[in-house]
Amino acid sequence: MQQLLPILTSLLYILTALLAAIRLFRPDTGEKIGRGVLLATGFSAAALHALTLYYSLHTDQGINLAFFQAVSLAGWTIALVTLFSAFTKPVENLAIFLFPFIGAAVLVAAVSKSSMLFKGGASWELGLHVLTSLLAWSMFAIASVQSLLLWVQDRHLHNRQPGGFIRALPPLQTMESLLFEFIAIGLLLLTGSLVTGFLFLEDMFDQQLVHKTVLSLVAWVIFAILLWGRYRFGWRGRKALHWTIGGFLVLLLAYFGSKAVLELILQKPA
Repeated sequence: MQQLLPILTSLLYILTALLAAIRLFRPDTGEKIGRGVLLATGFSAAALHALTLYYSLHTDQGINLAFFQAVSLAGWTIALVTLFSAFTKPVENLAIFLFPFIGAAVLVAAVSKSSMLFKGGASWELGLHVLTSLLAWSMFAIASVQSLLLWVQDRHLHNRQPGGFIRALPPLQTMESLLFEFIAIGLLLLTGSLVTGFLFLEDMFDQQLVHKTVLSLVAWVIFAILLWGRYRFGWRGRKALHWTIGGFLVLLLAYFGSKAVLELILQKPA
């Protein structure tokens, strides 16, 4: 059963994305698929993903946080944030774009032979730092997808082509509000991640951490400028897209880029 968990998890993520796509692109057929069914399928995938993570992260030698396991863990966090946000915000359609990648991450992590072990129990301070970091990264990942959808929607409306799946999206103002809500929450979480890092880690500018710290600070500045530009000058559209994607790529490089180079190419612990 343990060997089948990653496959079942991936299939449920893909099924959730397909259900969301049918609801979005085939409204006549999609009406038969209730929102509750979509969310229940998504939460089922997330529940199996949690079990999969438990077996892949916990080993007799310690906690395995190798590159692909870390990506799978981040994917699980993104899935949960998306699903819980869907209770109050019209974001369930993001599953179309996010969940297939999360399903693929589950499978890759399951077959990966790489390992990076943390021995012994982790302190609550370290756990808080890791949690805020993952939540911040997840929020900005969702915001990046949201900004791409917003850009596509804006282009279609300017070209007077509001048909297709654009018609099924929330109004443009709602989409913009959602984008900057995600960015604001992400910035708060990133601030928490940096604060807990400086408070609880021995040296945030240690050789093993300096690149992550500097890039995280750069990303913080980018997103802070974006929110300031939105408040002061009403930034939106393509400008908001460029700043959001730019900040997310910097954060992606901080969290996973250096880890991938060190573990997969140089064969060193990150």
